[in-house]
Amino acid sequence: MITWLYSMLQNKQFIWMLFIINLFGTIYGYMWYGPQLVETPAIFLPFVPDSPTASLFFVFVLMAFLLKKNWPLMEALAIVTLFKYGIWAVIMNLLVLIVTGDLHWSGYMLMGSHLAMAVQGLLYAPFYRFKVWHLVVAAIVALHNEIIDYVFMMMPWYQQLHLYQNEIGYFTFWLSLLSIGIAYYFGLRKNRYILEINPRSSNLHK
Repeated sequence: MITWLYSMLQNKQFIWMLFIINLFGTIYGYMWYGPQLVETPAIFLPFVPDSPTASLFFVFVLMAFLLKKNWPLMEALAIVTLFKYGIWAVIMNLLVLIVTGDLHWSGYMLMGSHLAMAVQGLLYAPFYRFKVWHLVVAAIVALHNEIIDYVFMMMPWYQQLHLYQNEIGYFTFWLSLLSIGIAYYFGLRKNRYILEINPRSSNLHK
C-alpha cells in the first residue's frame, strides 16, 4: 500500500495534475479574496490571502519536482501553511454551521478543498529536503500572520466569525504551533525518501 502510494506521488503525470489543480485553485483563491483586498491597506496586501498563498507555495514545490529539483524554502512554507490554513478553513466553516445553523454548498466545497490542501502537503513530506533554518523562516511567516490578522484586524472576512475574533485568534496561534511541530516531525526526520519523477518505475531510495 505504501509502495503504491509513493509510486503514485512520484508519477510525473500525477504531479502535473496536482500542479494544474493547485494553480487554478490558487487563482480562484485570490479571486475569492478580491472584495477584501480592495478594502485592504496596501501594506497588508501580501498577508491577507492566506490559503491561496499557501497553495502558491505548493505550486512552486511541484514545479521544482517536475524539474527534478527541490526548493527547500518553498517546501517548508508549503507544509506549514497548507496544514495550518487547510485545517483552519475546515474548522471555521464548521463554526459557521454551528453558529448559524446553515452552511452554503460552497462552504462544504471549501471544507473539502482545504482538507485536501492539508493532506497533500503531508503526503509529500517524505520527499522534502528543507533544513532547520528553512523551517524557522516558515515559522516566522506563520506566526507573523497572526499579528497581521488578529492585531491589525486583517482576518479573512467570513460571515459572522468576526464576532469571535479573539477566540479564533487564540485558536489559530496554537494551530500555528501545531503546524510547525508537524512540519518538524515529518520534514526533518532521518532516512527519508528521495523523490524520483519516473512514471514507469516505483523505485524509492533512502
